[in-house]
Amino acid sequence: MSETKVFLLPDLGEGLTEAELVNWLVAVGDEIRVDQPIAEVETAKSMVEVPSPYAGTVAILHGEPGQTLDVGKPLISVTPIGAPVVELVETPPVETPAETYRTEEKAGSGNVLIGYGTPGGDGQARRTRARRVSAGLSVVEPVEIPKAETPEADISLLRTRVPGKLGAVISPLVRRMAREHGIDLGALEGSGASGLIMRRDVEAALKPVAEPAEAAAPAVEPVETPVQTGATIGATDSRTGLGIAGRTPVRGVRKAVAANMSRSRSEIPEATVWVDVDATALVEMRAALKKADPHNTPGLLAFIARFVTAGLKKYPELNTRIVTTEDAAGGEMQEIVAFDGVNLGFAAQTDRGLMVPSVRNADKLSARELDAELRRLTAVVRDGKATPSELGSGTFTLNNYGVFGVDGSAAIINHPEVAILGVGRIIDKPWVVNGELAVRKVTELTLTFDHRVCDGGTAGGFLRYVADVIENPGSALADM
Repeated sequence: MSETKVFLLPDLGEGLTEAELVNWLVAVGDEIRVDQPIAEVETAKSMVEVPSPYAGTVAILHGEPGQTLDVGKPLISVTPIGAPVVELVETPPVETPAETYRTEEKAGSGNVLIGYGTPGGDGQARRTRARRVSAGLSVVEPVEIPKAETPEADISLLRTRVPGKLGAVISPLVRRMAREHGIDLGALEGSGASGLIMRRDVEAALKPVAEPAEAAAPAVEPVETPVQTGATIGATDSRTGLGIAGRTPVRGVRKAVAANMSRSRSEIPEATVWVDVDATALVEMRAALKKADPHNTPGLLAFIARFVTAGLKKYPELNTRIVTTEDAAGGEMQEIVAFDGVNLGFAAQTDRGLMVPSVRNADKLSARELDAELRRLTAVVRDGKATPSELGSGTFTLNNYGVFGVDGSAAIINHPEVAILGVGRIIDKPWVVNGELAVRKVTELTLTFDHRVCDGGTAGGFLRYVADVIENPGSALADM
């Protein structure tokens, strides 16, 4: 007899242990095929679509948008097509264990994600399922299902769901919050996908009731949720005495950035050098190229990226990484690892936060090829489709913060790299040329480097090289 299969959230790459469920792409009652995308999830690296290894009818969605799910926990339950139909009896809400994932079956393709096959597992337990008979009656028979530690699912939720639509509410936390505050979920309009009622919808329904009586009513103890602790919105902060206007969970990309920046500052003894550069010749050269070929001229950042890769060939100490290894006596020792090539990372601001994709083997690309790859990767990260390898393989980072209208920044090194070069805005400034004052296009370059891998002479030499090439781009490009 065919059994409902439970698909566990797979490892999405590089040992990540959790992911945030962004959006369901299917609903309870939908018929799905093998490898059909079923959900969008966001990890600390990127946003990806998770395909189903099974074909059948969606039975249970294990989670709601905005919830953080652990790798190895149930994501979706699928009933194979042709399996007996579940007949649910109107009973008070009860919670039963969900079925755990089994070994890869014939219905599964193994293509959970590119490079990651369908994981294995096997188990048996009991569950009551109804089987249709020709007389139109339902005969209840026991069916084996797994006994495992899995999230609990409320069967009563299925009674109100329409095939092809998400249920009005999935989260037990939302139901409990509504129940404790006397909110009728049937009267709420959900703001989630397909009308799904979210925690924010219940909170919005509470505000009109809570605000008029706030002065006289005793403080209500906040409902515990996975992403909220301490005082709730509208309460008073005990340290400042100010009202709390909002709470933003630190998760996903922001959580990864925070951890990486904290590690960088705690581990790397960084130093910063900077220089003002006359970029007039570079701006004029690009303008002339654009006039000759309006549709195929690299941007200024692509030219600077080309100069950076050339500079890293001359000063390879800045294109390294420090690793801790074991010495012959079994103790720890540090090594500086040099690379045969440059994967040039660049900072890109997106709706999900600051992302740093990298152009692989950037030292082998021309300015025009670099421009095409910079544009492609920028579009990929802004769409949330960058792969872990595109976001985690850089050896040196180029940060163009001039697009934000600022001149300089003491940037934090993108750990585990050892240096980052910042480029400020290009503006008109008074500049001395051949002993005379002139108005020139000037930018500021700022290099932050790890003092463990090199001294100021190397850092200054690299920065001066890039500055000189920007000031004399024609002859430099001819030599590259």
